[in-house]
Amino acid sequence: MSDRCRVIAVCGHEAAYGEALRGRVGPEVTVVPDGRELFRTVAGLSRRGEESCVVPMTLGRDPELVADTARTLRALPAADRARTVLAEPFGTSGHLTAWLRAAAGRAPDTAALLVTAPAGDPFEDAELYRVASLVRRYGGHDLVEVAFTGGDPDPAEGVRRCRLLGARHVVLLPAAFAEPQAPDAPGIRVESAGPLIVPAALARVLAERVADARRHRSERGDDGIAAGLTAAENHGHSHTHPPGEGHGHGHLHTHRHPHVHGAGQVIRSTA
Repeated sequence: MSDRCRVIAVCGHEAAYGEALRGRVGPEVTVVPDGRELFRTVAGLSRRGEESCVVPMTLGRDPELVADTARTLRALPAADRARTVLAEPFGTSGHLTAWLRAAAGRAPDTAALLVTAPAGDPFEDAELYRVASLVRRYGGHDLVEVAFTGGDPDPAEGVRRCRLLGARHVVLLPAAFAEPQAPDAPGIRVESAGPLIVPAALARVLAERVADARRHRSERGDDGIAAGLTAAENHGHSHTHPPGEGHGHGHLHTHRHPHVHGAGQVIRSTA
């Protein structure tokens, strides 16, 4: 591939189909939902002689986004596919656990944590409970609950449950690119931890995914599409390196405990 390559961030419900990334990525990144808009965008760039690197913007809970993106790219004419590469997803559930642990570490130990994300299918929602359990086990907070925007329990019910369990202070930790709105809850202090990943970290991880994908294309002739097609079956790509660290090898590392990466957020009050 040439030195110039358009980065396309393809979004599902974790990024509110792109709305959660508006204003948080630079002009070099095109933000689109999967499906027809992705197809038209890549095809249009190809017709202008431009190359594309497509990054599925999931944090590990939505392997179907990766597979759907691969199917969309596979449907492109051969000439367009030759100018397109599919990167590994932005993150995995291991990365999500690490980011949430870092955010939890900035919340007062006396606060209850409410891990929130847009509702997905039953398997995605079950995965969030697993991630929240790891945040609690390896953190310093006694109470860690889960809530789903557009699902059950929703954030208001999550806060109510925390209060019934004795909490007087709740910090909302978004487990997605989209931030939930802190619900009104008389008699209890509710704060938002802010975005899970700040713009500088977004840019850094995106750059890593793009660099890896383009290197694989250059060295191995691998456009990433075949691997992406199996992502839902295998619960996503087997990418286990921590965000923010480069790597130049092809074998896999597995880690028993997630790595923690701070993203520089400051908790802000919404009460």
